[in-house]
Amino acid sequence: MGIEISIEILTLLMFGSLLVLLMAGMPLAFVTGGLACVFLFILGDANTLNIVPSRIFPMMTNYQLSAIPLFIFMAAMLERAGLIGEMFDVIYKLLGSVKGGLASATIIASTILAAMVGVIGAAVVTMGIIALPAMLARRYDPKIAMGAIMAGGTLGILIPPSILAIIYAVVAEQSVGELFIGAVLPGLLLSSLYILYVTVRSYLNPDLGPPIPIEDRVDNIEKLRLIGRMAAPIILIIVVLGLIFSGVATPVEAAGIGTFGAFIVAAIHRRLDWPTVREACLTTLKATSMVLWIMFGATIFVGLYVLEGGQEFVQASLAATGLGPWGILIIMQILLIILGMFLDWVGILLLCVPIFVPVIKALGAQAFGLDDPNDLVLWFGVLYLVNMQMSFLSPPFGYALFYLRGVAPAHIPMSDIFRSALPFLAIQFIGLALCMVFPEIITWLPRAVYG
Repeated sequence: MGIEISIEILTLLMFGSLLVLLMAGMPLAFVTGGLACVFLFILGDANTLNIVPSRIFPMMTNYQLSAIPLFIFMAAMLERAGLIGEMFDVIYKLLGSVKGGLASATIIASTILAAMVGVIGAAVVTMGIIALPAMLARRYDPKIAMGAIMAGGTLGILIPPSILAIIYAVVAEQSVGELFIGAVLPGLLLSSLYILYVTVRSYLNPDLGPPIPIEDRVDNIEKLRLIGRMAAPIILIIVVLGLIFSGVATPVEAAGIGTFGAFIVAAIHRRLDWPTVREACLTTLKATSMVLWIMFGATIFVGLYVLEGGQEFVQASLAATGLGPWGILIIMQILLIILGMFLDWVGILLLCVPIFVPVIKALGAQAFGLDDPNDLVLWFGVLYLVNMQMSFLSPPFGYALFYLRGVAPAHIPMSDIFRSALPFLAIQFIGLALCMVFPEIITWLPRAVYG
């Protein structure tokens, strides 16, 4: 028989050892899975280890998760075909005459890219390689330039088809399509706030984001021709998201169509060859393996914690604060922001969502001024996605900061990259607050589409 440990001590032991091992630099997937097996053996016996296959097998056979490799492959194909560089070039020429136009072009290109990619790293790295040298060459303030790239790049976590939204929907047992539609307006809201910030700052101080010289600008006929060049990938995005939103296809079927469409788009742009396909396959394999291994490890870890009474302990602890429903929601958001500074996005989802969602459901829709319990789960889900977007920009370990460090010129110090993220982090905080105070930003579009 196993050892009896109180839930308070167990919480400290499990999450304390998790933190220590992660700070020692061990990979999240193996830390969570390994710790879960150790605690399973301490608390139970050899038979208790049966929880491992019983938690992993439902994920291995989950139909919705097959959308992940398909969307990653679609993104990798479009990236390898050089379409992202072309897209930036088009938007850059359309907006170059405006003050701060290059930074705005970067954010718009990243917003369109988010609808293609669904993975953060690719967007930040690609825009860092393409847009940062272009802006620095035009004497843009490096902080505005880097901030725009990182903030725009993180939109991929929110704007559909987001990989994180698919995993969230699977873990929280929610409709992927609804979550996708709910995330559209918050994603566009944040994108608009970034552009507004960049434009206002550039007009107040033109040295921060000067317009491109007159000789580099293009006439209206050339602008129309440039837009025509981007028709194929944009039609692909509209078709994929249109199929999901209209309910004609499930996200998995739409992802399959998108993957096929990516081949056609690459062929139209004369970029369809064996090296492109091979690199896209390798990218997909690496990214999908990372996501699934973290899911396997974290789901066993959380499964054991919930089994030992962790769910009730967290619920009782939050209720004991006496802060009421809004206070509890704010505590959850703060916890997610803090975890986002140190942990991987998939890890945070699998450690927190199975514990937080039942707590939010128990508080009830009425407590937050919502009529429908489905709206409550959807609202919390999108709030979680917006919060995770903040985690990518949060020093000291925000992923976007390090993705950009990898491609930024060597003379730019890490401290400048940190500082350039802070104004955009504040804008994300404003976006999160708006979505909390006005739930209609999230719930209106799904209600309009699904009724």
